[in-house]
Amino acid sequence: MAAEVETLGALERRLSMSLPVDEIERQVDTRLKQLARNVKLPGFRPGKVPLKLVQQQYGPQVRSEVLGDAVQKAFGEAIKGANLKVAGYPRIEKKDAGSELQALEFSATFEIYPEVKVGDLAAASVERPQLTVDEAAIEKTLQILRQQRTEWIAVERAAQDGDRLTVDFDGRIGGERFDGGNASGLSFTLGERRMLPEFESAARGLNSGEAKAFDLKFPDDYAGKAVAGKTAAFSLAVTRVEEPRLPALDAEFAKRLGVADGDLEKMRVDVRANVEREVRKRVDARVKGQALQRLLDATPLELPKALVHAEAQHLVEMAAADLKARGLKLENVPLDPQAFEANARRRVALGLIVGELARTEKLQPKPAEVRALIEAEAQSYESPAEMVKWFYMQPQRLSEMESLALENNVVGWVLSKARVTDKPVSFDELMGGA
Repeated sequence: MAAEVETLGALERRLSMSLPVDEIERQVDTRLKQLARNVKLPGFRPGKVPLKLVQQQYGPQVRSEVLGDAVQKAFGEAIKGANLKVAGYPRIEKKDAGSELQALEFSATFEIYPEVKVGDLAAASVERPQLTVDEAAIEKTLQILRQQRTEWIAVERAAQDGDRLTVDFDGRIGGERFDGGNASGLSFTLGERRMLPEFESAARGLNSGEAKAFDLKFPDDYAGKAVAGKTAAFSLAVTRVEEPRLPALDAEFAKRLGVADGDLEKMRVDVRANVEREVRKRVDARVKGQALQRLLDATPLELPKALVHAEAQHLVEMAAADLKARGLKLENVPLDPQAFEANARRRVALGLIVGELARTEKLQPKPAEVRALIEAEAQSYESPAEMVKWFYMQPQRLSEMESLALENNVVGWVLSKARVTDKPVSFDELMGGA
């Protein structure tokens, strides 16, 4: 077998392979003879089928298998000999045969992994948020918890901002209905701006059982292109007006938060522990995001198209699974892999850089580091010890935690090289987003 590698681009290569015909024929003949020992055909006892019939019946399939195995073996040996690390799958093509068929010619086009050289991080800077959880943060959190458990009480008065309305409406353009222009039993909170301003203005002041007709002009940049810029005539009927009522901070509320005996002091202790844990997670997330971005900025890479394409497809599948879990029909939410390409490129680049650092800086996590992460994650569950056992029984989740531990080690390595400054932040600023 002869092979030679041709450079087509920064990462693209083409390997030309030549396989001797006589060797291929010898292997085909050997496999057919082995097959003839056990093959069953009508009218013949096992092992007594004439070789000629076996060749007629199975020859093309066996030849295809022999060629496939031979090409894979030749490709593997050539790649190993050239010390190349293949990214993705090669595209195998058979070349046209010459007049004297003494060898079969194939080409394999593929990409290789780029060389990763992590840049200097001495000039890179990372800001670490600083926040102490005080009583004001606990009070704000308790208020949010009360709002999440709001009870809605029906009232007989004019609707005002903050009320939840249940309505029926019918909209028409030029006397004709349009998609999304009518509904029955729709609920929304007045003032949250889920509906267009003109729609909320029409509903504001109406009592349960009252109706109103009004015109509404859709904005020129409205998401529904079919009605953008057009004016619709709406009829609106309010069937229910409800006002919010927050639960009192009492023993019953504490029980709803998981404090069995309703002790308010225990409730506050639990809330503080949860807030402090969430603050740590958000601080770590911000620091990690900056550290990984500094790595990307310092380490420009040419990325294999095959890996980016595969990662984009993986992100599409994850998004599709998420939409399905939320009960959304995929045909109504088309997913374009190109929309995920930027994120895919980032993930592929980070994967290559993290892998290189794990190898060169010996950053692979120790079992104790992985367990510490698992135990920290388990604290947010009702039975932490059971959750720890569960993690170790789920290979995929355990692998995810090992990857997370590796990322944490890489972040620690970056922070040891970069300039880290502490930056005080407010509770609202930190909790507004990770």
